[in-house]
Amino acid sequence: MLLVVKAGGRALEANLERILDSVAWAVGQGHRVVFVHGGGDLVTEYSRRMGVEPRIMVSASGVRFRYTDEKELEVFVMVLAGLLNKRIVAGLERRGVKALGVSGVDGGLLRARRKKQVIIRDPETGRKRLIPGGYTGRITSVDAEGIRRLMDAGYTLVFAPLALGEEGEMLNVDGDQAAAEIAKALGADKLILLTDVEGLLLDGRLVERLTPGEARALVEKIGPGMNRKVLMAVEAVEAGVGEVVIGSGLGENPLKALLEGAPATRIAG
Repeated sequence: MLLVVKAGGRALEANLERILDSVAWAVGQGHRVVFVHGGGDLVTEYSRRMGVEPRIMVSASGVRFRYTDEKELEVFVMVLAGLLNKRIVAGLERRGVKALGVSGVDGGLLRARRKKQVIIRDPETGRKRLIPGGYTGRITSVDAEGIRRLMDAGYTLVFAPLALGEEGEMLNVDGDQAAAEIAKALGADKLILLTDVEGLLLDGRLVERLTPGEARALVEKIGPGMNRKVLMAVEAVEAGVGEVVIGSGLGENPLKALLEGAPATRIAG
């Protein structure tokens, strides 16, 4: 089974060793795994150490995002493609997994279009306004053949969510989108999004199963952060990914638990 697994920064911070144990378990079971990691909280920590205050904004559509200027991009590259990526690779290697850490910049595996301008909601007035796009991009292509060649060579890939822009610039991209686009390009059997909650909660209850249509209808009721995950999940399923699972990465063996039916939000056609 081909699994694309994305672990958010909070899940990694709280449960890194067990998540790596779980990835090693999945590889040992014969699954092919592409692992995409977040790490926003660690980036925030190092940004502040370097005197760069993170700027969190809300788009006109209600999606929360981190504004990435040139200084912030430098921290992203250092922390995500450097420190955290190599920490994960080293952890997998200790567990006997042949791991290769990459970003989407490497070999142009992920290419993106830079957002020249973005429309945001002013936090004070609620009005929409236009600001420069910074160094954030939306993925436009995935080199599926390049990824497959690396996997065929026996590597478990560990992806930092950075991409190569149209002018050769490095761009910060959303980790959920990176995972979804990779899953779509590879025709993954499952896309698993590990978070610090059991899945999509509405009125305090876990939503366990959704079709893409049902998920789209709920997006406006979902808070920032989770709404992005659901949108990416819908796009992945509509593009042919077998199933998307949004579930907790905090347990002892989260991948095993989710593959065996642990409570989570599952989106499938």
